[in-house]
Parts: sequence; structure tokens; C-alpha cells
Amino acid sequence: MALDGKIAVVTGAALGIGKAITETLLQNGAKVALLDLNETAGKSLMETINKLYGQGRALFLNCNVESEEQIKAALQKTAETFGGVDILCNNAGILNERTWEKTVSINLVGVIRVTYLALEHMSKLTGGRGGVIVNTASMAGIGPLFSCPVYTATKHGVVGFTRAMAGASTTSGYGVRFNALCPSFVQTNLLSTLTSELGQFANLAESTQQLIDKMGILNVSDVAESVLELVTDETKNGEALLVFPKGKNYMTFPSL
Repeated sequence: MALDGKIAVVTGAALGIGKAITETLLQNGAKVALLDLNETAGKSLMETINKLYGQGRALFLNCNVESEEQIKAALQKTAETFGGVDILCNNAGILNERTWEKTVSINLVGVIRVTYLALEHMSKLTGGRGGVIVNTASMAGIGPLFSCPVYTATKHGVVGFTRAMAGASTTSGYGVRFNALCPSFVQTNLLSTLTSELGQFANLAESTQQLIDKMGILNVSDVAESVLELVTDETKNGEALLVFPKGKNYMTFPSL
């Protein structure tokens, strides 16, 4: 998929990985709707984007992925402003083992909710053009992060949901590809607060930090480049791309 003129929606777009994804999509010719709760960061990023690319290439929408009403409104505004939706990057996420129900709500339920609502605009069965959806999971979606059981569960859920939706789309004729991005530790606010958000697993903070030191830390730009690969390579559907500082590989899963 060539990105020139394509319309993308990115959740959690104002900072970190989402910001890097937004910038990469814009650099490659897409128009981008930035969805985020952080209005200050979102408007600041919009100012930068308008200076670099001119008016009309991006749109910031204050949106909580826990709110069906806000998501519907954001997607409708995007479609009305730009003329449809071709790409969705479900990137919004948190890590907090204390408020574990909210972690599930944002990381997993939010991904499902935004996906289903976006398909109303994207699926060829409902008049859309088709496209691609990339869900930000984690290496914790492939193997467990012992200090973060709920975060691990949500990211396993994202990977499973992505793979199942890829099959459903192919079988049903949605015309939408689905892929999951599974980065290791990334230099973001989430990483900087990780060891303080472990709740009842705070005793594992030291071993978690040792794992971070051992594995190394990805830059957000490295992650965004992997998203670009999953978006543009039309052979990729139902993939889980594991990304480490020393390289990346596509996961192989057993067949049922």
C-alpha cells in the first residue's frame, strides 16, 4: 500500500510511539487524525505538523478509547474531513497493575471497540475501501512479563484478536488486513514509570529493571518504522512482528 493520499487514524497519537507513528505516516504522504486524551500535547504536535506540512494534513481530536460515543464522533469527523479511513493504528495503552481493570479496558477492550467502529468506515462490506489495521501489542503479548500479569494478558489478547480478525476479514471479504506490532522495551513515559506501577508485584521491580538493562531499549522511531512495514507490505496479514534493539522477526504460531 502506497501511503500518498491515504487517511490514517492513530490512537494515543500525541506522545511516544503514537507520535512517532503519526510523524512517519505524514512523512510518507498520508493524512492523519490524531486521537488522544492529552489535549496539550496533541495541540502542540499539531502546531509542529502544520509548520512542517501545512494546514490540512492532520487533525487532532480529543478522544477516550473507553468511550464509544467519542470514538464514533472522532471517526465520523475524520471521514467527513478527509474522505474516509484507510489505516487504523490502535496504539493507546497503559501499564498499571494496581488499576488492572482500567488496563484491561484501555489496552484490550479499547482496541476491540475502536476496531469494530472503524470497520464501519473501512470494510468493503459496509461501503469502505478496505485498508489495514495495526495494533500495538508488546513482546509481553508473545511471552509473559512476570511483574505485569494483567498487562501481559491484555497484550496476549491483542495478538489473539488481531490474528482472529485477519482470518475473519479474509474469509468474509472485509478487504482489511490486520497485524500486531510487538516491541520490546521502548523509550517512552510508560517505560520510565514501569517499575513504580507494579502494584502487588512491586517486589519484582529490581528483576524487571535488570531485564530492561539486559535487553536494551528501542527508540520510538524504530517502532514506527516497523509499523510502516506492516502498513505498506500488502503480503502481511495476521502477523505478529516482534521488534528488539538487535533486530526483528515475524512470529510463527502453531496451526489448529
